Amino acid sequence: MKNVYFLSDAHLGSLAIPHSRMQERRLVRFLDTIKDKASAIYLLGDMFDFWYEYRYVVPKGYTRFLGKISELTDNGVEVHYFTGNHDIWTYGYLEKECGVIIHRQPLTCEIGDRIFFLAHGDGLGDSDKRFRFLRSVFHNRVCQFLFSSLHPRWGVSFGLQWAKHSRLKRIDGKEPPYMGEYKEHLVLFTKEYMATHPDIDYFIYGHRHIELDLMLSRNTRMMIIGDWISQFTYAVFDGEHLLLSEYEEGESQF
Repeated sequence: MKNVYFLSDAHLGSLAIPHSRMQERRLVRFLDTIKDKASAIYLLGDMFDFWYEYRYVVPKGYTRFLGKISELTDNGVEVHYFTGNHDIWTYGYLEKECGVIIHRQPLTCEIGDRIFFLAHGDGLGDSDKRFRFLRSVFHNRVCQFLFSSLHPRWGVSFGLQWAKHSRLKRIDGKEPPYMGEYKEHLVLFTKEYMATHPDIDYFIYGHRHIELDLMLSRNTRMMIIGDWISQFTYAVFDGEHLLLSEYEEGESQF
């Protein structure tokens, strides 16, 4: 079988990332290097820092990325797009224009002869009340309808500024480092979930912007696959082995 790739958290268009154009080009170059090797690519959320589709308007920019995704799907590569906590609001454009398959919930699927649990990761095991409240607001249909009444000039600007403020509140604009097996929300969630789903071989997440490759049992492995802001990391499955790797310019090992 051809390779299957997993990546997440590019946050394209972020006002808090000074090298955003270079970052997008690097992502596109990576996708170009794997286009003949890939049977499927899973984008596990937050590929945009803010994405909101109006009925006749989508955010400007991202033409290189969207064009490359369209090229991949036109050539028969499955591109699966998971909505994260920054790009929830897609209502058909990415599916119709770019040919992606949208996932709004975690997905359990069989790839080769292995069972994968795939998710962005937001809201899984995180008990923070403020975050859970904001998440419920963002997913609320009434709130989405009210936001749609804003002119795109104001709506998209507000969303990008909100995302920038959220990132800059963190130390150096980065997510907290790995908190350890007994404090990391996604690890705790995975341990609880695998107790009732022992058939899953691999759990793969984005969201946390850290690299983590953890064996939770003899047969169960969990990955958090970093980001495409500073780490440029991805996972690749060749039908037998799952590897976490970093893209280096001019190289494509897998």
